Amino acid sequence: MIRKVKSEPSVYAPTDMVVASPLAVRVPQAAAMLGISRSKLYEFIQSGEIEIVKIGRATLLPVDSLGRFLEKHRNIQNPDA
Repeated sequence: MIRKVKSEPSVYAPTDMVVASPLAVRVPQAAAMLGISRSKLYEFIQSGEIEIVKIGRATLLPVDSLGRFLEKHRNIQNPDA
């Protein structure tokens, strides 16, 4: 005998919910996104080239700051672009 199980809608993930991109990421994820090592990322943070936000003990890097960093370095590498 086959029974049909009525599925209930999920409380945690409604189907009409829009998943937004994160506003900030932690250091390991930012390094992976940029394709550089964590130590190199810390060098850029120390030099002030990449902005950080401290919330408690967490160090967060705003995603828009990473985009500006890439754009700045793209123009240096390709001055004609």
